[in-house]
Amino acid sequence: MISLIIADDHPLYLEGLQMLLSKDREITINATCNLGAKAIATLQNKDCDVLLLDLHMPDMNGPDVVAEIKKFKPNQKIIMLTHQKGSRYLSKLEKLGVNGYVLKNVMLEELIHAIKTVNAGGSYFTEGIENITKEEDFYIKSSIIMHNDSPDVLLTPREKEILIYVCNEMSSSEIAKELFISIGTVDTHRKNILNKLGITNTVGLVKFALKHNLLKP
Repeated sequence: MISLIIADDHPLYLEGLQMLLSKDREITINATCNLGAKAIATLQNKDCDVLLLDLHMPDMNGPDVVAEIKKFKPNQKIIMLTHQKGSRYLSKLEKLGVNGYVLKNVMLEELIHAIKTVNAGGSYFTEGIENITKEEDFYIKSSIIMHNDSPDVLLTPREKEILIYVCNEMSSSEIAKELFISIGTVDTHRKNILNKLGITNTVGLVKFALKHNLLKP
């Protein structure tokens, strides 16, 4: 079992990530934090195999949090989570001993692969991230766009139904059986949902569903 501590200051993203990762049988969530200082204090009292740390916390930036943690846990495995694509912080983080640097717009499967790779003693950096120069450094558009419109305005009843199934990690074939429709029809609905919401991954869909209270506890 891989134990995680997740530190991110966006409550919905944090809750969505916790919900999705905890469904993996090899992963358990030991704690969550919304401040850099809280992450440091938590790690002083709790152990975890991997820390998922947001690059930009309200009180401290990622490198400062990592530097403090490494003082008392020099071998702590850490993966940075960020919307920022570029090398501005990358070289400093690597010198501090960070094991991974993952963009927040990756698919859930890639993040889980990164966690398992780092836990096994390897490192994981989003593909192509190390080839970005300082001059090319920029903030990528978030894959998670929070709309003010309600699901009833943005989505058809069928799309909203499929959204809920997707957020509960049902495959297209499972959804098709549940709704007595073809897999191709499900995939078309999924594509339309992503296009309408401006979202590219499952974490983004969960965040949208949580905001609008679509997921039953």
